Amino acid sequence: MENVFRLVDNKDFFARRCIMVNGPVIVGAGPSGLATAACLRDQGVPFVVLERAECIASLWQKRTYDRLKLHLPKAFCQLPKLPFPEDFPEYPTKKQFIDYLESYAKHFEINPKFNSCVQSARYDETSGFWRVKTVTSTQSTRSEVEYICRWLIVATGENAECVVPEFDGLSDFGGKVVHACEYKSGESFRGKKVLVVGCGNSGMELSLDLCNHNALPSIVVRSSVHVLPREMFGKSTFELAVLLLKWLPIWLTDKLLLLFSWLILGSIEKYGLNRPSVGPMELKNMEGKTPVLDIGALDKIKSGGIKVVPGIKRFSSGQVELVNGERLDIDSVVLATGYRSNVPSWLQEGDFFSKNGFPKQPFPHGWKGNAGLYAVGFTRRGLSGASSDAMRIAQDIGKVWKGETKQIKKRTTACHRRCISQF
Repeated sequence: MENVFRLVDNKDFFARRCIMVNGPVIVGAGPSGLATAACLRDQGVPFVVLERAECIASLWQKRTYDRLKLHLPKAFCQLPKLPFPEDFPEYPTKKQFIDYLESYAKHFEINPKFNSCVQSARYDETSGFWRVKTVTSTQSTRSEVEYICRWLIVATGENAECVVPEFDGLSDFGGKVVHACEYKSGESFRGKKVLVVGCGNSGMELSLDLCNHNALPSIVVRSSVHVLPREMFGKSTFELAVLLLKWLPIWLTDKLLLLFSWLILGSIEKYGLNRPSVGPMELKNMEGKTPVLDIGALDKIKSGGIKVVPGIKRFSSGQVELVNGERLDIDSVVLATGYRSNVPSWLQEGDFFSKNGFPKQPFPHGWKGNAGLYAVGFTRRGLSGASSDAMRIAQDIGKVWKGETKQIKKRTTACHRRCISQF
């Protein structure tokens, strides 16, 4: 109670509406936040989930293209405590995944506080609590709310904000420029010459979608990239890699994956796709760079439906000049340039998170900080990594919660018996 009184004494405590949370605050209602909430529910720990959008999994619902499917088999993408429905395909569609997340939230009675944008979060050493300041907005009202909690769980993930690079002359281009988060379908680009900037899974898949809608896409491949078939010998490439890593060192696993890939896809270097000197799994571990899992874009590249071009030098009216001096006439630009963490913009903490918004400690040690701070969904290992973090966090908090709850029950019981004996 002494800590609570210290908190009340703070001069700006009454400047806004304050809510004491009996348990952790989870920032973010995407898959990572939902997984953590479900695991805490399983431990009997109460929680509050804050979400800046008006829905769960806003990245999936608002910022993904129509044809998107999970790139990995559903067994590697399901959240803890509740598997995908058995009738779902091996690679669920965007709609199926959103339906799964909504049923997941309903099943575990997860009710986020929507439209609650976290402005700042800092640890108050005087009181021993985290102070999370939010702005809650609706169509007619705007209010400030401060949540006071003992544990803070950062679940905003790796993809909170779009990355939009600066290009020389882009303001003079004059054509349509969109980030991949705004792209829904190639239908609106039919017959257009489209430059896709970025050669990751999104860039490749958007190029394929554009090609299928009779657009004329060119994809910028500025650096080397690993392209692997999504499946090898009837098994998911990811599943095969996981199996090999159980028995073989990572360098040998990479050698085998690249050999199998060459047997299935052939040489890709002659199409302008140069492989990195580091193997796909080692590169994923070192830099978090995911290999492209091909679902048909490579065939379009081989047939000329998708043109591979080098890096961009500058844009001009209706044109782009490439680093090799070539000029292309283009109508539109799609920036498949990825996303980044937004943690540094609101979390006032410098020990656990680095300036790029990721925990300083590499996997599997980046889930727990000091003073009740936790992180989930920053492993660069997709949904399986987030699920692993969620279970660790819930068990860690649950252990403390159950121990303290047990002590309170013991004290209450003893007091009750003394009262009875006095009468």
